[in-house]
Amino acid sequence: MSITDILSSVNFSFEKKFGQNFITDKNLLAAMVEEAGITGGVVLEIGAGAGTLTCALAAKADKVISYEIDKNLAPVLARTLSGLDDKVEVVFRDIMKESDEELDRALGRDYKLAANLPYYITTPVIMRFIERQNRPKSISVMVQKEVGERLVASPGSAEYGAITAAVALEGDAYITRTVSRNLFTPRPNVDSCVVRIDMHDKYAGADKPLVKKFIKAAFAMRRKTLANNLCAAFNLTRPAAEELIASCGYDVRVRGERLGAEDFIRLSEQFKKTLV
Repeated sequence: MSITDILSSVNFSFEKKFGQNFITDKNLLAAMVEEAGITGGVVLEIGAGAGTLTCALAAKADKVISYEIDKNLAPVLARTLSGLDDKVEVVFRDIMKESDEELDRALGRDYKLAANLPYYITTPVIMRFIERQNRPKSISVMVQKEVGERLVASPGSAEYGAITAAVALEGDAYITRTVSRNLFTPRPNVDSCVVRIDMHDKYAGADKPLVKKFIKAAFAMRRKTLANNLCAAFNLTRPAAEELIASCGYDVRVRGERLGAEDFIRLSEQFKKTLV
């Protein structure tokens, strides 16, 4: 029985507020799992949906723990995940309301995250899992194409923003494939892409809370110079802000979107040496 037939048989109604767009193409699902590097181990899935990606993950993982907010999907998942009780655990709760302690008990210290993320929680989910202490080894997520391009953008590009720099501070992000809107049920209004983020410890020695404050400040008012934004965020005089920027080797007229993660680290370190 097809996913469409299963959904129809239980009278399932799509909830727009949950951003439900399911994938049914088996080749795409298998490719997503392969590109996520799933070969055993524990996988956290966010948004089980109709269970199609869950099944594909279970074929390669040792254990899949899948969070789903819509309890109306229970009868659908009972059918699509039939026979997988030993490999799949579905948790009908909001992942963003789950405590870190509860997640750690379920996931252990070694896990990966893979999901067809509902568009409305893409940024909160990514930021939570790249910043939490017990981070996944990697994050592989289907996201809106525009969002994916933002996650992997280069400094100075139109797509580059605060989230790009924040992600680069914690991991290496790249797009593994683009996905047509025609491969989803129901069909969304935009195309998607799959982004993989491999966690790294390149900047483990940085004062990350301070670096993140610099990143946030740099993009607070995008049309303003970095100096103007730093004045507002750190209560600096303009000469002090410009001296900080120049001491790091940057033009005092530079805008925040020209700087990458390492640049923000350099600024934060210089700030601590001279102004704190």
